[in-house]
Order: sequence, then structure tokens, then C-alpha cells
Amino acid sequence: MIYGERIRLRRDERTDLPKFVEWLNDPEVCRYLGAMNLPFSMANEEQWFDTMLKLPREGQPFAVEIRDGEGWRLAGNCGFFDTNWTVRSAEVGLFIGDKSCWNKGYGTEVMRLLLRLGFETLNLNRVFLRVDEANLGGIRAYEKAGFIHEGHFRQGTFQGGQYRDMLFMSVLRSEWSPKV
Repeated sequence: MIYGERIRLRRDERTDLPKFVEWLNDPEVCRYLGAMNLPFSMANEEQWFDTMLKLPREGQPFAVEIRDGEGWRLAGNCGFFDTNWTVRSAEVGLFIGDKSCWNKGYGTEVMRLLLRLGFETLNLNRVFLRVDEANLGGIRAYEKAGFIHEGHFRQGTFQGGQYRDMLFMSVLRSEWSPKV
């Protein structure tokens, strides 16, 4: 487990899949998740899970859990992907599926934990992400975690019948501070 102040990251489990399917079929949750605009079945999610288990451990995602009384409650998913070990760079992704957890700073805390993991454990030099320009809450969370805007793909995403720009943000090891 990787612990933050109010959250923890643990490996995804097969028992998480029904909640993931519920969230991935909620248009409000998927609004900024790019290609997640078609319905998901349990079979789709089970296939994803089985494929994910074949990845190296550093490429396997984490379940995001929040404190819930004396226990923990599943709130989302995050992780590194498309790692380039030659240049020590990886893309990071996050979604908070539990809408009761939105706008409470959990995204920022998750990103801070992922940056610590990326720089201190995986020895990455660069962590980057892509974010829909309309995802203002996500952009704010990433900025608070230390991500810097570095560019955009014009009309790089299509959601809700509209083309929108995708923003690119990153943190370099030399810019990162564990206290951000």
C-alpha cells in the first residue's frame, strides 16, 4: 500500500471491477476520459483486468481508496503507462469515479503520491499527462501537484460532439519537490 494523508493506493483487484464498470458507464464520470464514450460491459472490464495482470508491476494501475470511518472505500483508479525507460519518462492517468469525492482535493493528493512513487521509487526523470482543456478541476489539481503546462494538441479530443484541445502537462525530477 502507498499511503497519503487521506488516501491510499493499492493494486486493483477483480472485486473492484463492478464499481469500475458502473463508473465507466456514467457519462458524467467519463466526460473527460477521452475514448471512454462507449458503453462498458463486465466482460470488457474483465478482459482489461486479465491483460493488465500481464504487464510489469510498475505498469499496473492502482485503486484509489479514501478513508471511510475506520476502513477504506474505493474512489477511483490511477497509474503509470507508456513508460519509456530509455528517457525515464512515463504518462500518468487518474480518474475519481465516486462523485461524492469530487472537488475535495483527492486528485491532487493522488498525483503527489504518484510523483513521489515515480521519482523516488521508479527513478523516472519526467512524468507527464494529457488533459482535456475543459477539465478545469483536473487542471487545477495537476497544477497544485506541481505539473507545468508544456503545450497542447489542437482539437486533440472529441467529446459531446465537439473537438477540444488536449493540454500537455509535466513535472521533471529537477522541478519536483516532495513538499509541493
